[in-house]
Amino acid sequence: MANKIPRTPVREQDPALRATNFEEVCYGYDLREATLEASRCLGCRNPRCVAACPVGIAIPEFIAALREGDLRGAAATIARDSSLPSICGRVCPQESQCEGACVLGIKGEPVAIGKLERFVGDWKLEQGDAPGRPESNGRRVAVVGSGPAGLACASDLAKMGYEVKIFEALHRVGGVLVYGIPEFRLPKERIVAREIEEVKRLGVEIETDVVVGRTVTVDSLLDEEGYEAVFIGSGAGLPRFMGIPGENLNGVVSANEFLTRANLMHAYDESYDTPIYVGQRVAVVGGGNVAMDAVRTARRLGAEATIVYRRSERELPARAEEVHHAKQEGIAFRMLTNPVEVLGDERGWVRGLRCVEMELGEPDASGRRSPVEKPGSEFDVACDVVILALGTSPNPLIASTTSGLETTRRGCIAADERGATSRPGVFAGGDAVTGAATVILAMGAGRAAARAIDEYVRSK
Repeated sequence: MANKIPRTPVREQDPALRATNFEEVCYGYDLREATLEASRCLGCRNPRCVAACPVGIAIPEFIAALREGDLRGAAATIARDSSLPSICGRVCPQESQCEGACVLGIKGEPVAIGKLERFVGDWKLEQGDAPGRPESNGRRVAVVGSGPAGLACASDLAKMGYEVKIFEALHRVGGVLVYGIPEFRLPKERIVAREIEEVKRLGVEIETDVVVGRTVTVDSLLDEEGYEAVFIGSGAGLPRFMGIPGENLNGVVSANEFLTRANLMHAYDESYDTPIYVGQRVAVVGGGNVAMDAVRTARRLGAEATIVYRRSERELPARAEEVHHAKQEGIAFRMLTNPVEVLGDERGWVRGLRCVEMELGEPDASGRRSPVEKPGSEFDVACDVVILALGTSPNPLIASTTSGLETTRRGCIAADERGATSRPGVFAGGDAVTGAATVILAMGAGRAAARAIDEYVRSK
């Protein structure tokens, strides 16, 4: 039976070697491996994997086409619901979504849906097939932000015939895909830039270096420039800090700033001189995917790198695959450890991190056991750089310059499940609404908003 076939392993770069370079960790499947893995799919009549996919890809359908050797059909099936398959196949948390719902995972290993999506997406990029540009319906929609939410919303609207223009604050297009996720997980030129070109071929126009709220406002886009609706997918780029002594010392940075510097200043490219200081020892505070990205980047830049996390390994919110890869690359993990002060030298530079030991108490609102400090357990961790990966929140600029736009207590834009906000004609989705989350959830929000925008515009 198909469910007796073992999961096809994925070839990876040797850990000792990859810890010294920024080349992609996973090599992905070749055609033989992808076909073999596709043969494991049971083609469920009521596929739970589809229901668990935030963008609703017809997973059994594209896998069946792949199994039969119809790669063009597989790519077309995915394209109905996702414009970024090569990206999603690499960075989506499949283990908690589509693969987590696969029936084969109940008693064995689920189908490697993410790796199959990546294979099909990469094949499509290699073919260079340009998507057909839909006929325009003459209606104009503006999108704020070129991250996953904005790209998903823009591509769906373009397929419906809308004239869509994306306004991006940075000089590079892609949002968190280009400034937040490291090269060794998501190649920028080979994958991200090429999938964005696919979106542009649908007719989507993108203008960079436009800070909405300063260069233009949402109000002016609606009231003066003739756009019938605006989608805000500006993400959550405002870093959080701990509020402990010493956070203003030289050598303390947010993970958001550290990764942005590494990505936009091409630290992954040896031909660039990228001035990023990591010293000899780096401590990264946090346990999410961003913390893993930061600590593994620091390791590749030549530092001894350590994760400092106040809960146990079982409570780590990062993907299991990322934790596994980090350990393989020599990253140290100090669990049940909480910083209370950043220590500095006479020059004002970091020389260490004062921490306390923690133990787990009762579960908090998230269901995880709350860490409790052990009295008298202070100790110091020697380091030259401290990177804080404690989450991010939306920049308040857009909300504060848009009339009638309500926000939540956490500073996020208030929107319903379809992206509608308190301001008619203004929709929002992704991290700007939820706070920091995943690429695929942002894409799902962008797609939902595109449908709502279409209904809104047609009802006017």
